[in-house]
Amino acid sequence: MSNFFDAEGFYAALDAIRRDREVSWKKVAEKAKISASTLTRMGQGKRPDVDSLAALASWSGLDVSQFYRETGTPRAQKDTLAEITTLLRADRHIGGEDAQTMELMIKTLYEDMRKRRADGT
Repeated sequence: MSNFFDAEGFYAALDAIRRDREVSWKKVAEKAKISASTLTRMGQGKRPDVDSLAALASWSGLDVSQFYRETGTPRAQKDTLAEITTLLRADRHIGGEDAQTMELMIKTLYEDMRKRRADGT
């Protein structure tokens, strides 16, 4: 099996960090020392070159290894939900009860979508 880089997922994670830091994409490009057109291309589904990827990972603090997928092998369900739970509970913007509410909503939706996919609907 081969691996591929989930550029769309990386871009979505960058966008979440950008929003959290309340900066524009132009500012991201400046801070990461990459061209703004690189971010535009990424927003259109293109993959960044290795130097831009490294610069964006450095700016954002994202671990690029989290965005490599093995073809034909989806990530384990419990790993995904465990990561979501950990991240929600560690988020500085929400409190414990709010994190638990969000966690329950996400888990419920996740299970429903997983079941629908398994049923073929």
